[in-house]
Amino acid sequence: MHIGIDVGGTNTDAVLVEGRRVLAECKATTTADVTTGIIEAVSGLAFDRTAITAVMIGTTHFVNAVVEGRGLARTAAVRLGLPATTALPPFVDWPEPLRQAIGGHAYLCHGGHEYDGRVISPLDEDELRAVAADIAANDVRSVAISSVFSLVSNDFERRAAEILTAEVPGLLVSFSHEIGRLGLLERENATIINAALRVLAEQIADGLTESLTAQGIDAPLFLSQNDGTLMDLEYARSHPVATFSSGPTNSMRGGAFLSGTDDCAVIDVGGTTTDIGMLHNGFPREASSEVLISGVRTNFRMPDVLSVGLGGGSVVRQHRGQVQVGPDSVGFRLSEQALVFGGDTLTATDVAVAAGLADIGDATLVRHLDRTLVRSVLDHVRGRIATQVDRMRTSPAPLPVVLVGGGSILVPDGIEGVSEVIRPDHHAFANAIGAAIAQVGGEVDRVFTMEPRRRDEVLDAARQEAVDKAVAAGARADSVRIVEVEEIPLAYLPGNASRVRARAVGDLLLGH
Repeated sequence: MHIGIDVGGTNTDAVLVEGRRVLAECKATTTADVTTGIIEAVSGLAFDRTAITAVMIGTTHFVNAVVEGRGLARTAAVRLGLPATTALPPFVDWPEPLRQAIGGHAYLCHGGHEYDGRVISPLDEDELRAVAADIAANDVRSVAISSVFSLVSNDFERRAAEILTAEVPGLLVSFSHEIGRLGLLERENATIINAALRVLAEQIADGLTESLTAQGIDAPLFLSQNDGTLMDLEYARSHPVATFSSGPTNSMRGGAFLSGTDDCAVIDVGGTTTDIGMLHNGFPREASSEVLISGVRTNFRMPDVLSVGLGGGSVVRQHRGQVQVGPDSVGFRLSEQALVFGGDTLTATDVAVAAGLADIGDATLVRHLDRTLVRSVLDHVRGRIATQVDRMRTSPAPLPVVLVGGGSILVPDGIEGVSEVIRPDHHAFANAIGAAIAQVGGEVDRVFTMEPRRRDEVLDAARQEAVDKAVAAGARADSVRIVEVEEIPLAYLPGNASRVRARAVGDLLLGH
């Protein structure tokens, strides 16, 4: 049996899953320290502690830390690329408050490769030792190392790390070839953000372990990644940035699991936001361009999700006869501030109860709501969601929609442009279920030279490398399958160069 946990802005959900059966579920209010909410949610599940074989968690800890600029380590960015890349130094496009929050120490050093593996300039080890001395003098605890075209060759990044850590014992290192994709600035930015979270990741990993130990659970702990796959706790300590969009991803994966539909749109309506994404082969469609994280452009794996400030806790207002729902929300204070719970704030949940769509709290407290207002709010919600679904589609053909999340009671069955609205059983816990059934993945994303008559050989090698990475990450070898292969010819580079992406996923092998 697996336990799946998802920490949202309003609620923390926990489910007990065995195979394809959901045995128990519990929803608790998210707490300020997060781990207390996890303990409360798990406590609500009745189960034999010794029967649990794995615990999977999707958490908002890390992305919240970046957005709020708290708990970030003093971080240095070391770029290997001189004499190239001087026009745009590290941190060039960062918001100043976030840069100051992590120290903003940047160093340009010799190194880097061309797309075909040729060296731009050799490493200058004395130069790196001088950088290490300055890092130590500035009390920097974490460093992000980025080398030009490190996805082609990561040798310089590895050697630079050896030199820096030899000079500064205990220095935490993040490598750009492990974090981001093609595109130096975006990959470097993602690596810097990851490095700034490393100290916090150690604290949170320990806290999550302690929260499960307090429940008497002795089972391996995994965290959900942005692409719908899992990573173990040790990997999470060094790659916290990989969890940033695990919440919406878990909801989409859970929606596919519960509905049995692998190609559809999934609408996850929570307490604060509505997230809309597209599923292909049961996995979220990935964003094709850079992703902004707190104003910083990055390019690591992220699902293509459209988020709007609309949820069960959204505050409802009337202004000059017009209805406004959100974007502000009472969040995890819904049970205190909503009218149905004796509060004084009109929320979308109150309207749903007044319309008979939900049985939450005390319905007598919203009987006084004007019927016209109730209809206007529901029409407003329907219209906004239909517009967002239309923005996500890639074809004019109507598509099925799976509704998940506790706030999905707000969404009517009829949505313009949708062929079918599916509201599966346990839909309010799709996010935690998505975590519980997550698989292990491996990915290749780099530039290959497509020599004449060797294209199939190159693609096969990329597929095999993705499979090998999935197995190395903990997937059961006989369950691994390729879910995506993408080839993009790079006409601006000589030598028949193509960017090849291959993804493989497989079931978790426990005890690996």
